[in-house]
Amino acid sequence: MIEAYSEHWAVVTGASSGIGAEFARRLAARGMHLVLTARRKDLLEELAEELHTRHGTRCEVIDCDLSEAAAPQKLFDEVKKRNLDIELLINNAGFGWVCEVKDVEPNHIRALNELNIQALTELTYLFLPEMVERKHGGIINVASVAAFQPVAYMGAYAAGKAYVLHFSEALWAEVRKKGVTVMALCPGTTETEFFDVAGVPGWLKKQKSQTAGKVVREALKGLEKGKQFVVPGWHNSLLTKLVRIASRKTVVKESMKYFRPSSKKKSK
Repeated sequence: MIEAYSEHWAVVTGASSGIGAEFARRLAARGMHLVLTARRKDLLEELAEELHTRHGTRCEVIDCDLSEAAAPQKLFDEVKKRNLDIELLINNAGFGWVCEVKDVEPNHIRALNELNIQALTELTYLFLPEMVERKHGGIINVASVAAFQPVAYMGAYAAGKAYVLHFSEALWAEVRKKGVTVMALCPGTTETEFFDVAGVPGWLKKQKSQTAGKVVREALKGLEKGKQFVVPGWHNSLLTKLVRIASRKTVVKESMKYFRPSSKKKSK
């Protein structure tokens, strides 16, 4: 469990927008200082200025692309170089991609896996030992409701999020009695840039969604209670239970209805 928010430091990856930026705002409002990291330095600097003006928050901006193999270690080393002890790590950086097999770009999927799986894993293992040693701290790894089932046309993304869920739950069990909480956050459809980046712009308008604010509120409540995972929203929570009742064949076939790419969509 984290010792306190006020005057402690948190690292937020993917902090330039969406859920990451919302985590930064809510943690700053609770008195935390922040290491903000993402690729878009200009947006990070704007957010840092906003948080300092509103809350007096100290923000360290470190722009990096965590899909690059050496980036997680470089980020950790830079945090250590600045003599910052991290109480909370938010592994939020990630992206999805929707397409048919014929349109898959292997390099794009490699970058997706490097960011969604490898970077998250490496950062967790880099920051976690110090938390265990001092017997307090927390890590929130952002997964998805997709972690509970296979999703057609998003196979690599959904499989990666299943990894994040299982990885986080395993570490939760390992360190929960050592004063540290590792928690998976599994949001459903959320009002962010996710679907635009995933290659299905406009898809969000067709679905029930929740705000990033609601997702982060539920996440922080769950962290404070020491939960192993949190699924924000009763509808999303119900969905994760229903897919366990239905046959796996039914579940994956039903998923095809939601993300089938348009026949007019051009390959990228």
